[in-house]
Amino acid sequence: MTNIIDKKNILWDFDGVIMDSMPVRNRGFELVLKEYPKKQIEQLMDFHLKNGGLSRYVKFRYFFEEIRGEEINEDGVALWASRFSEVMKKELLNPALFIEDTLSYIKKKHQDFEMHIVSGSDQTELRYICEQLGLTKYFISINGSPTPKKELVRDLLNTYSYKQEETILIGDSINDYEAAITNGINFKGYNNPSLKNLDADYIEKFSHE
Repeated sequence: MTNIIDKKNILWDFDGVIMDSMPVRNRGFELVLKEYPKKQIEQLMDFHLKNGGLSRYVKFRYFFEEIRGEEINEDGVALWASRFSEVMKKELLNPALFIEDTLSYIKKKHQDFEMHIVSGSDQTELRYICEQLGLTKYFISINGSPTPKKELVRDLLNTYSYKQEETILIGDSINDYEAAITNGINFKGYNNPSLKNLDADYIEKFSHE
């Protein structure tokens, strides 16, 4: 069992770990794509729920290319991502969505570790939400898509010269697990019991001692 206190650097996923935002994000896809057939949206939601750590850029591309069989360029993907982001900026500015167990731990321990956010959510949107809700001060950096999470983790390790054995990623999806393993750092699952089936540690509740 990997002990967090043995680490110096914590990389946090955001959705489902710091904020219970997934129901809002689920509704966001349904809202921005409401003009399309319900069955196709349901297929996207299935892909979305199985790949929580992937960015919306990947998911919108999947919707149009794989589900609808249409070509879509980078500008098209960016347009849909922007529409989604506008909905999120309104819907997620709600402190009631914070996961109190995690937030309390971060507030109490942020001076004991170097903390960063690595998220599949849009980086500009995520920084806006964190700033508006008073979270920014707890993190050295806040990072998101369109850069894939595996690359975000790699870049943080390189930029801050972090040692792999001193760094841990805490997340709630298989994509978080893969981002950690690919970069040779420890992973702890949280808020997703299915992660207990992986060869990884799992946090039932944070220790606030």
